[in-house]
Amino acid sequence: MAYTKIDQYDKDVTEGLVKNYKDTLGLLGEDPAREGLEKTPERLAKAMQFLTQGYQQDANAILNSAKFHEDVSEMVIVKDIELYSMCEHHMLPFYGKAHVAYIPNGWITGLSKIARVVDVYSRRLQVQERLTHQILNAIQETLNPLGVAVVIEASHLCMMMRGVQKQNSVTTTSAFCGSLQKMKQEVSF
Repeated sequence: MAYTKIDQYDKDVTEGLVKNYKDTLGLLGEDPAREGLEKTPERLAKAMQFLTQGYQQDANAILNSAKFHEDVSEMVIVKDIELYSMCEHHMLPFYGKAHVAYIPNGWITGLSKIARVVDVYSRRLQVQERLTHQILNAIQETLNPLGVAVVIEASHLCMMMRGVQKQNSVTTTSAFCGSLQKMKQEVSF
């Protein structure tokens, strides 16, 4: 399945989520029929489908849709790719930037496809550590480059809004393979 943003929502999924969100509002002590909340369950159902649309997308198909043969072997770096995801433990957002590098081995892909791969895996319930490796693995599997490096820096609302409530913490994760593996020691924190 190629990269497509949600234009239409699955009616059955939306209806099921709306019912659950109405029940949830009631369990929290709210009146889901109250004017300000009347349409909230439907809005939330559509928002959650949008925020988790990565489950319906295929990162390898995205990369293959713009895969070109090129005899270059210099590093390609796409930096500061915004990402927004949902922590699978608390279903609260985390957000930040991904930096992706690869050294071609006969094949390149469109630069926007790298950002789209970040979106595919970000738009799922996630942990940052897994997200980092999923991006790396998709690029490695599809392009078979000489090396891949992915570094993600993100702020997690599950640490900021609840629990330890540390407002300025940033989590950095990294994954390296192939000839870029030696860069591990050069990444500064």
